[in-house]
Amino acid sequence: MATCNPYSLLHIPLYGILSIFLVFSVLPLNLNRPNRTNERNQINQRDQRNERNGIYRKSHFLIPGLIALGVAIADELYQSFLPNRDASPTDVFLDFIGITFALLLIFRLYKGQKNE
Repeated sequence: MATCNPYSLLHIPLYGILSIFLVFSVLPLNLNRPNRTNERNQINQRDQRNERNGIYRKSHFLIPGLIALGVAIADELYQSFLPNRDASPTDVFLDFIGITFALLLIFRLYKGQKNE
């Protein structure tokens, strides 16, 4: 049985960051907050059209998460063929935790932005 490696915990933020980049590549964040009421109404109307077109669907967060998980599994499979490395299901689990945490955080950010 392998000993606990504290560096394995770095998988959580690394795959969380990967997930965030993948989500932003699919659905860019709009940080422009208008000051005037007329501009707010225009943006709200655009957001409602985007919502009807599916821009805020959960699949926009699920697909990047599955891609990141696929990268995590591929990375561990690759490490199993290297002479000085070992593949570990624990690392894939830590990757999954980082991916899930990042996706929940970004989903809440988009959901909060939509409600404003």
